[in-house]
Amino acid sequence: MKKQSSMKRKSFFNNSLAHITLTVLSFIWLIPILWVILTSFRAESGSYTPYFWPKSFTLDNYKLLFTDTQQFYYFKWFKNTLFVAVFSCLISTFYVLSISYTISRLRFKMRKPFMNIALILGMFPGFMSMIAVYYILKGLGMTQSLLALILVYSGGAGLGFYIAKGFFDTIPKSIDEAAWLDGASKWSVFTRITIPLSKPIIIYTILTSFMAPWADYIFVSVIMGDKYNNYTVALGLFKMLEREFITTWYTRFAAGAVIVSIPIALLFIFMQKYYVEGVSGAVKG
Repeated sequence: MKKQSSMKRKSFFNNSLAHITLTVLSFIWLIPILWVILTSFRAESGSYTPYFWPKSFTLDNYKLLFTDTQQFYYFKWFKNTLFVAVFSCLISTFYVLSISYTISRLRFKMRKPFMNIALILGMFPGFMSMIAVYYILKGLGMTQSLLALILVYSGGAGLGFYIAKGFFDTIPKSIDEAAWLDGASKWSVFTRITIPLSKPIIIYTILTSFMAPWADYIFVSVIMGDKYNNYTVALGLFKMLEREFITTWYTRFAAGAVIVSIPIALLFIFMQKYYVEGVSGAVKG
């Protein structure tokens, strides 16, 4: 009995310590987010203040972000970002699901070497190819266009098939075989059986494919150059921090950062369940 009581006390102490540690870490993690939100409502202009809590609050930063278009076009950039993110997401999701299902279900020559090559290429960051990508687009006459961004973001999406493949591996192949015996084609099995059973990994793929173009700065800065009308939000917000604009636009920059984070936050809130299931299913696979 004493041993069990001692183990319970030890377990309670460990759990309490873990909860306290997580609470402290969560508070530290939330401080920058709270600071950005407070700055977006701050009435005092400028990039630096010696105090954390603003002395006065205003909604003008959000209002001027959309109405003051003499230098920056935030609403236009937001629409550009949404357009690129949605179409890149659709194309990337189709690529990833198609390739991962093919690798998971079919056995063909050079299958394993292809997977190894894809794994090695995936270890290198995408921005290493940006100079080559820029000159390819320049040769095709497609620089400074939203179509170029969509092609760039979705072009290499198929290499990210490993997580989706792991999920498809968890779906019993006996289901496919039973459908084949009933006369279903591989395409019918994929669209009518596998896809309905794969909602978690589809949601996960959609979220990750949407986030990449939504927050990317590197490729859009190389491809767009000085064409303001086709900027995305990430590049536009960075321009607000340049020396000649930072004093006037810093608080509006914070407001823009808050607005651009809302769609991603809402997506994760409403799809968190499927996101977790997609990752856990892929790990089991």
